[in-house]
Amino acid sequence: MLCLAGGVLTGLVRAGTNLPEQLSFNAAIHSILVISGFFGTVIGLERAVATQRLWPYLAPLFSGLAGLALLLALDLTVVSLLFTLGSLCFVLASIHVYKKHPATHAMVLLLAAALWLIGNSLWLLQGTFWTSIPYGLSFLVLTIAGERLELTRFLPPKPFSKIFFIAIVFLIIVGTILSGFNGFIHNTWLGIGYAALAIWLLRFDIARRTIRQSGVTRFVAVCLLSGYAWLLVGGLLLTDLITLGVFQRDAGIHSIALGFIFTMVIGHAPIIFPAVMRVPIPFSIIFYIPLLLIESGVSLRLCAAFLSSTTLREAGAVVNAVAILAFILCLLWQVRLGVRSIKNPHD
Repeated sequence: MLCLAGGVLTGLVRAGTNLPEQLSFNAAIHSILVISGFFGTVIGLERAVATQRLWPYLAPLFSGLAGLALLLALDLTVVSLLFTLGSLCFVLASIHVYKKHPATHAMVLLLAAALWLIGNSLWLLQGTFWTSIPYGLSFLVLTIAGERLELTRFLPPKPFSKIFFIAIVFLIIVGTILSGFNGFIHNTWLGIGYAALAIWLLRFDIARRTIRQSGVTRFVAVCLLSGYAWLLVGGLLLTDLITLGVFQRDAGIHSIALGFIFTMVIGHAPIIFPAVMRVPIPFSIIFYIPLLLIESGVSLRLCAAFLSSTTLREAGAVVNAVAILAFILCLLWQVRLGVRSIKNPHD
């Protein structure tokens, strides 16, 4: 949560928002705080819970300590070493999961973990974290893709769909490597891979059916389908095939990081967080509030790219920050209700 708060504040600074000096962290560490410090730790916790072993908790421990060290402005070599150790433990945990359940989706999760390890290792060896960013972004995208692939087994098999999926995964891996070589500047193949994955998910994901249901099931489906749409937009914006204003890259990255990845967090929070936190989190329509705010903030960033508007870019960043705060407040409120329901089951 500290990494998430730091990521929000550094994101506001990068967008040009004037913050009090005490809250103005180094804006350059924004991506690392969000990708590895927050998401790496959260996903590491989720994977550790799934293994039902103690040692996989070393992954979120190391990544959490690395995020804290980054916030405290400690030596970046120490930070990169801790992130590398965390991602190494995460890869080992993913191997453990794959050995227990050898399947395509588990292999994709393992490949995603390997990308995170490679990115952190390159940062440790080369001394610059910019190379690690496309690896971290693809780690998150492929982790979500692998988990969604697992659920397609409940649908009637589609001819060649899994072959297309595997081809897209390898296109993303190749695009990630090329992007890393280019310092995350020229990302055409990576963007094409993300866009192709979005199209695959929109076509084959079970959310196309579950959106017809109600309650939390429909909410998750709404988050998924809107997230896939933003992944498509973000992938196209990362390529050199489209030319917009000076904020095109910013809009592309945040379409993926917020419109796709964080929307997945909002959508799965009522399901995954209870398993990790060991407390019930009853679903409520209030979860639609942060979802709508995220959509609005990313839309403003997209408009900023079209119009080259610094004002719209800053407004989008502020709305996204409010969305994340609203999500945390909604989550804490529902946790409170869940705990109360345990203590007073007849209320």
